[in-house]
Amino acid sequence: MGLSATELAEAPVGAAEAPQGKELAGRSPTQIALLRLRQDTMAVVCGVIVAFLVVAGVFAPVICNLLNIYPTASSLPYEPFDVLDFSGTQLPLHGPPDHGFWAAHPLGLAPQTGVDNLAHLLYGLRTSLLVATISTVFSILIGVVLGLIAGFSRGWLDRMIMFVTDLFLSFPFILGALAMAPIIVVHFQTNVDTLSRVQLFALIAILTFFGWMPLCRLIRGQVLSLREREFVQAAQVMGVPTSRILFKELLPNLVAPIVVATSLTLPAYVTAEAGLSYLGIGITGIPSLGQTINDAQAYWSVYPLYLWAPVLTITVLVLALNLLGDSVRDAFDPRTRR
Repeated sequence: MGLSATELAEAPVGAAEAPQGKELAGRSPTQIALLRLRQDTMAVVCGVIVAFLVVAGVFAPVICNLLNIYPTASSLPYEPFDVLDFSGTQLPLHGPPDHGFWAAHPLGLAPQTGVDNLAHLLYGLRTSLLVATISTVFSILIGVVLGLIAGFSRGWLDRMIMFVTDLFLSFPFILGALAMAPIIVVHFQTNVDTLSRVQLFALIAILTFFGWMPLCRLIRGQVLSLREREFVQAAQVMGVPTSRILFKELLPNLVAPIVVATSLTLPAYVTAEAGLSYLGIGITGIPSLGQTINDAQAYWSVYPLYLWAPVLTITVLVLALNLLGDSVRDAFDPRTRR
């Protein structure tokens, strides 16, 4: 039996729509965005692909131990001349490219070294994800903090932060990497293990050093509009400390652009790490996808699997991350939905 007009007028807002005995549950913007992501087929597929590759990279040592494969020449239980044709092509005596599928080494062995390509691929994927993830986290932290300070402050501090940001944006990234690589090699070339670790940290520092500026400008623009809102002005009138206003009042309203920036920065750093390693100014001594591509380009005509395995891995990873980033952007900003 329906409600009369008087009963409808006196009923609480939403009572007419809610079923009897049930309360309407509100949803935050983040919950709504996550619901859109779960309903997006492209986001789900790309998320599964990214999760699979991340798990493969994180558990690379476990997988290699289970399959009894080895990622470096120093860890091989056999001598390279036992499995390679050193009298001629230096290609594997078994398995790809001349002898069909080899169950013990599904992607074959690397020429000259005899290292298992699958193990090298898994460890290279691990290195790329490690560098990209750490660099993204540091870039996001620096960009968010400086963007908050620049957007909320007025006067000389804002101008100084923006001057430094524009200065870094004008400096070529590749030039900084080219200048850093020979300096590191000259100082640490006597110790291979130390050189590898220093190159890893230096690459993360370079990517972070040149990666925080776009997010800083984006956050500053958002804060410029938010600082004039009533809730910020009310907090200032009440004497709330500036740090609390920045991180308790403004930062929660910036979740969407930060999430979108993170989802788009991660694949860019994966590509950058692979590109620098391919050019020989990234990481050496540690398995890397870019380093594998650099080694395999000389064999692409006689051993295509050696080259195409890392190339396809990078392509799938970056494509999945980019499409997932587009879906995240669409979920958090419905105005851009396709």
